[in-house]
Amino acid sequence: MAKLLLNLRNVPDDEADDVRAMLDAARIAFHETPPSRWGISAGGIWVTENADVAEAKRLMADYQAQRSARARAEREAALRDGTAETFWTQLRAEPLRVVLTVLAIIFLLGLMALPLVLLRGH
Repeated sequence: MAKLLLNLRNVPDDEADDVRAMLDAARIAFHETPPSRWGISAGGIWVTENADVAEAKRLMADYQAQRSARARAEREAALRDGTAETFWTQLRAEPLRVVLTVLAIIFLLGLMALPLVLLRGH
């Protein structure tokens, strides 16, 4: 019976391509399910043979560790270079979106505090 190796929800195309190439290189049989029409399922990459599941999971863990290390290194390099995205760069790039988001957060915090304020009045 096939086992799910990677749920494709919020997975970038390059990562899915890397996983497919990794499985092909290891000669592990797999198949993909497409996303559902209404967005209930995002699709996935499934290992076909039960005997290959352990090896596929080991390869996946190695790949994710390498990808994580690479992403951290890229983030650290961007911070050193001053090209990393920060709150202030977002504010300069999209001021309306940032201001509206901050106002929405303040509104929601106020809405959550409203019962406490109303109860203290009695």
